[in-house]
Amino acid sequence: MTKTAQSVWENCLVFIKDNIQDQAYKTWFEPIRAVELTDNALYIQVPSKFFYEWLEEHYVKLLKVALTKELGNGAKLLYKIKMENVYGNKQPFTEQLPSAHRTPVKPQEVDVPLQNKNPELKNPFIIPGIRNVKIESQLNANYSFDNFLEGDSNRLARSAGMAVANKPGGTSFNPLLIFGGVGLGKTHLAHAIGVEIKEKFPEKTVLYISAEIFTQQYIDSVKRNTRNDFIHFYQLIDVLIIDDVQFLSGKTGTQDVFFHIFNHLHQNGKQVILTSDKAPVDMQDIEQRLLSRFKWGLSAELHQPDYETRISILNNILFRDGVEMPDEIVEYVAKNIKSNVRELEGAIISLIAQSSFNKREVTIDLAKQVVEKFVKNVKREISIDYIQKVVSDYFQLDVDTLQSKTRKRHVVQARQLAMFFAKKFTKASLANIGSQIGDRDHATVLHACKTVDNLVSTDKQFRKFVDDINKKLSI
Repeated sequence: MTKTAQSVWENCLVFIKDNIQDQAYKTWFEPIRAVELTDNALYIQVPSKFFYEWLEEHYVKLLKVALTKELGNGAKLLYKIKMENVYGNKQPFTEQLPSAHRTPVKPQEVDVPLQNKNPELKNPFIIPGIRNVKIESQLNANYSFDNFLEGDSNRLARSAGMAVANKPGGTSFNPLLIFGGVGLGKTHLAHAIGVEIKEKFPEKTVLYISAEIFTQQYIDSVKRNTRNDFIHFYQLIDVLIIDDVQFLSGKTGTQDVFFHIFNHLHQNGKQVILTSDKAPVDMQDIEQRLLSRFKWGLSAELHQPDYETRISILNNILFRDGVEMPDEIVEYVAKNIKSNVRELEGAIISLIAQSSFNKREVTIDLAKQVVEKFVKNVKREISIDYIQKVVSDYFQLDVDTLQSKTRKRHVVQARQLAMFFAKKFTKASLANIGSQIGDRDHATVLHACKTVDNLVSTDKQFRKFVDDINKKLSI
């Protein structure tokens, strides 16, 4: 017998009715109408956006199980929402949205030893002295594998992430270090792994945290004289995800405490996931013993997405937001924004907003306006390595000469300019800048910046050097 939308939905309702109370069934499931079945996707019509949001929040797992029983593992659920048209047309219009199939990530409860009687303990960073601490995983359930599209640029990292999610702490990818440039999806993938683990292993304690906040928490624990409690808390975690681990650069105390936490977790079969904007071999001011541990597992790089992947990403965003757009518009955006996924998403969302808020039809001219403004307004991330290359090329030197110990005047000036622009264009500390530009200390960088400021106001030729390099770095 051929399946129809009606027959599939009726079978789903039989299962759903057995698993919820009568009143809830009458309120939330009787008003639903099945409208279309294509391949493995069932379209259901609901009365309002609120209705859709309530189902997604409270019944998404039940719907997923019911639909999978009927249509198999690849089953998709899409909502058609009847919206009243406020723009003057008499006919209501329909908005279409896919189901996320995911419930919000719930906090994890963990039993910790009673070490003292401080009733004001708050997890996670003061004193773990009360029983059954609730650990908020800090994961974003919207960052899932479902919307992290696979392409040549991310296949290794995504596949390794899936392997870790299926067997946390039980693969050779421990730690898993995901690295790559700005906006390529490192944070998204790290969250996706955590979300998948929480779904498959609800009993596991997962914690996502940025290296910057980790550092601040460590500093607070030292001030409060609770360093041991800080370490103890992190040793409770089953899956620790640290974002932007390069931020630990130059922070000796934080690196030391992370070294002990890392060793404990690794030795006890717990999973560590790290993200960074550079490969371990390129990290500066990170202790060698820590770097060697970063290399124990797998370092997977995320590259800029190719054209086909960019098209898929844009179509996925449009599908997710229930928006239809001509292929030529999608292709135009994909061809003109190549640098990273974040810019790509920003451009298409700006285009959707321009169209809906200003009630303008999406045309190629509108796409050109949005893309042009967007690309112009995006500030490119400039690294210290890039600054050294630009300065070296300008003075016709190689980078090794720039970083060398030579005191030749033109090389010294080039080195000082590199330090000056590194301070201007990056967020790196003076110590970090000095370390990367010829292994100098922070005092040398400070002196270089003062020298450049003085020469700009007294030496016309030197001012030209500064203006020329500034233009090259500002393009």
